[in-house]
Amino acid sequence: MQAKKWVVPALMVFSLSGCVVAINDHNKSHADGSNWRETQKSNRSYINQLTTGTKMTTVMQQLGTADFTETFQKEDVAVQVLFYRTHHRRSDGMTSKDECTPLIFKNGQLTGWGEKAYTYL
Repeated sequence: MQAKKWVVPALMVFSLSGCVVAINDHNKSHADGSNWRETQKSNRSYINQLTTGTKMTTVMQQLGTADFTETFQKEDVAVQVLFYRTHHRRSDGMTSKDECTPLIFKNGQLTGWGEKAYTYL
């Protein structure tokens, strides 16, 4: 009879021990806001050093996954626009396109960045 008392609690412990919570630190928000500030600063610094002709794969290796992306064909040219967070507009806990700098790639090569380049698409 003593063994039966321990069966249910033991099963509960074993079933709960398999629970894992995965957290992606790259996009994690901190209460003090330090992570998005660091990301913005790092992104701005890298973008300020870019030159036209840089491969999209090179940019993505450095900056990681874009906050937003757009892809389309224009006059038989593959156009990709990657948006990376570079500035703060509002403290709503969300990144929006107006807090990002667009990077424009045609056929995998950087052709321009910033609002003016995006407008001229």
